[in-house]
Amino acid sequence: MNKLFYAGFAFAVLAGCSSTPLNDANAPSDAKAGAASGSESGELSLDKLRSDSLLTQRSIYFDFDKFEVKPEYLDVVNAHARYAADHPAAKMTLKGHADYRGSHEYNLALGQKRSVSVKDVMNTSGANDSQIETVSYGEEEANQNCQGKECDQDRRVDISYEVE
Repeated sequence: MNKLFYAGFAFAVLAGCSSTPLNDANAPSDAKAGAASGSESGELSLDKLRSDSLLTQRSIYFDFDKFEVKPEYLDVVNAHARYAADHPAAKMTLKGHADYRGSHEYNLALGQKRSVSVKDVMNTSGANDSQIETVSYGEEEANQNCQGKECDQDRRVDISYEVE
């Protein structure tokens, strides 16, 4: 009985390790597929990223001590989400920032909350969670000498794509 069990187990392991060819007889050749798809070639994707008026906007700004995406930035965030949904190979990083006010730890946490907030909006608009990485720089790239409204530029999330 044990020999039969081990033989069946060995067969199952070997069957599980076998590979299935990925080429489909009805599928276009690699050269044709790359030229036809556009989203896989990267070149067309870059053209759209660099020419679409909403996709060229890469910074989402926040109010002091806040991490909710402001309504005036929803069109931009949704455009990037649609781009990601239409281009499954696209990968982006959302880089959260804060101004210099507050402790280092607080600003790192705030920058992370801001990047996650943008990611959440993108996810609800169709972007796949696996396409988006979030990171916080906190106050690391902030203007340490800013005063008043000048500090507004430090409270942001920057969107960057892996292909750029």
